[in-house]
Amino acid sequence: MEKKSYTTEEVAQILKVSKLTIYDLVKKGLLPTYRVGRQMRIDPEDLEAYINRSKKGASTISIKENEFPESPVSNGKGQRQGFNNTRQIVISGQDFSLDILANHIENSLNGIRPLRSYVGSLEGLISMYQGYSDIVSTHLIEAESREYNLPYINKILVNFEYVVINLLSRKAGFFVQKGNPKKIKNWLDLKSPNIKIINREKGSGARVLIDESLKKHQISIHEVNGYGYEETNHLSVASAVAKGVADVGVGIEKTSNLVHGVEFIPLINERYDLVILKTPENKALIPQIQSILNSNSFKSDLDALGGYDLSKTGQIIYET
Repeated sequence: MEKKSYTTEEVAQILKVSKLTIYDLVKKGLLPTYRVGRQMRIDPEDLEAYINRSKKGASTISIKENEFPESPVSNGKGQRQGFNNTRQIVISGQDFSLDILANHIENSLNGIRPLRSYVGSLEGLISMYQGYSDIVSTHLIEAESREYNLPYINKILVNFEYVVINLLSRKAGFFVQKGNPKKIKNWLDLKSPNIKIINREKGSGARVLIDESLKKHQISIHEVNGYGYEETNHLSVASAVAKGVADVGVGIEKTSNLVHGVEFIPLINERYDLVILKTPENKALIPQIQSILNSNSFKSDLDALGGYDLSKTGQIIYET
């Protein structure tokens, strides 16, 4: 009989907290996990043990660092460490390249255990502000300046010191059905009541691209048929278009190659960057990450996936 285990999403539902709170508990070593493929799993007995400790006042579910007691997994200097003195870092974002980055970190950096959080760009930056995430990926465009990422990072990470390193660039655009039966070419076509869009969730880079582009072209969201219908990743959006649930969605070129019955209309080259706080804890981590990004093995793994521009990979875009 297969042993039961929980995903982080299921544990978050059970405890009625956010997924990021669960990641924080894992990082602090308060909730043991193991991995099955790309997913973290939590055994029922470990969850029950954590709940029992919480009832006894040994720990609490909280986003405040100082509300967690010192334990054998803490080094006493405020640094978060997992079991066996392994530091656990959360990498947020949804692109396949981040899974490859996590594998390279795990294989080449001793004492570092990467955890993956599949949240959007804005939620990732907010989680970094709150202390939940260590490496945040972001692809957020500002309509007026057409600048990627920095306007949002500067506003959210106020009074923080950080470095922004390019991961890659990629093409973003419309998913349409094979043959493009509705003859969709640009954003203005979304004003047609005969064209139904499938949207992305609030906080995702694709959603920001949609909203900023509608704003630039002076299109009201009330004019866009299907604006309230959301999916949470590129693959789900492309699949909905392929099935005819919607006529158009926004995503990246790579995903269109994975879904039968979908064509891609490129609109923009988006810059996909990584953000890391310049904390004492990250003093050694930042050059290590940059070294991985610049390595031939990492770039070769990304290049094998196809559809990425790696000309600036590993370059520091901005730092405070």
